[in-house]
Amino acid sequence: MNLTDFSATHLPLVEEEMVSFITEYTSDERLKESMIYSIHAGGKRIRPLALLATVASFDAKIDTSAYQVAAALEMIHTYSLIHDDLPAMDNDDLRRGKPTNHKVYGEAIAILAGDGLLTGAFQLISMTHLANSPKLLLLQQLAVSAGTQGMVAGQAADIQGETKDLTLEELALIHERKTGRLIRYALLAGGILAEQPEEVLLQLQQIAAHLGLAFQIRDDLLDVTSTTEALGKTAGKDERADKNTYPRLLGIEQTRAALQREIHSANRIIAELEQEVCSFDGESLRQLVKRFDEK
Repeated sequence: MNLTDFSATHLPLVEEEMVSFITEYTSDERLKESMIYSIHAGGKRIRPLALLATVASFDAKIDTSAYQVAAALEMIHTYSLIHDDLPAMDNDDLRRGKPTNHKVYGEAIAILAGDGLLTGAFQLISMTHLANSPKLLLLQQLAVSAGTQGMVAGQAADIQGETKDLTLEELALIHERKTGRLIRYALLAGGILAEQPEEVLLQLQQIAAHLGLAFQIRDDLLDVTSTTEALGKTAGKDERADKNTYPRLLGIEQTRAALQREIHSANRIIAELEQEVCSFDGESLRQLVKRFDEK
């Protein structure tokens, strides 16, 4: 099955898990409406797709627990977008082609909607019918990836770096945490659900590290080269804000070259994993890597 068909088969079930959980376990109607508004805003669903594609790559069964873990990951991502768009953060009016959450529901409800999605993600994983050992590992690694060692730390460093001229290494470290950690979690969780040994989980995280950086480099490029209509969010905003980005530090052509290096590195490790693990078929992940290229 190609990745487009795979997405069409599996991602609606991730969406269903998110909406079902929010509907059942949110007691305030306005808060529920706000949370579902951002869930229904859509997006590429790269993180749950990467998680489920990783499970499938090891010929492991994608069951309800896998959909729930994928849903929890996307809930974390959606919360981060709601908070990123707030006036105190990126102050954006448009997300995925729709008004941002705080523009529709006000800042207070938007903040609480993000809080609800964050905490609900951990509740959802805790409810899965997994054995205690993988469940605990999934919960622990999600906290590490999303919290003050991962995405939140990257967001804090990004805000503090706005008034400074960063080096390429400093910028990469910000992106590795802010963007890369949830992508790393996607592949790691997929490997855990597929019951893979530690050495394989480490290789999956290496693939994810390259994908995470590729994702952010691509995002920086598209902010400069694409349009608001194509992106579904305000184009050129980073440049107008004089933010530290790859095109600003390297120029567009060198940024494109950096993107291709990350894509090549990810594909190289996928090929190595295919040679080392007989049950592993890397085609779905290779197709996923293609989606990280500039369009």
